Amino acid sequence: MNFSEALTRLKAGARMTRVGWNGPNKYIEMQVPDEHSKMTLPYLIIRTAEGDLVPWLASQTDLLKEDWQQVA
Repeated sequence: MNFSEALTRLKAGARMTRVGWNGPNKYIEMQVPDEHSKMTLPYLIIRTAEGDLVPWLASQTDLLKEDWQQVA
């Protein structure tokens, strides 16, 4: 699927990954701040191959690829 379809699923709470990403268990998801958060707007985070969670910004390659998949 393309990134537009993946973004729609992210907004619905799904976790998404790309076939082209190296490393096991990498995925992105939308983080929605709550009353305890310092952030005030939703943003995307990535789970790295090492298991860390960090904010994520799509690259041009990520935006144009058609290998997005929902994580089960």
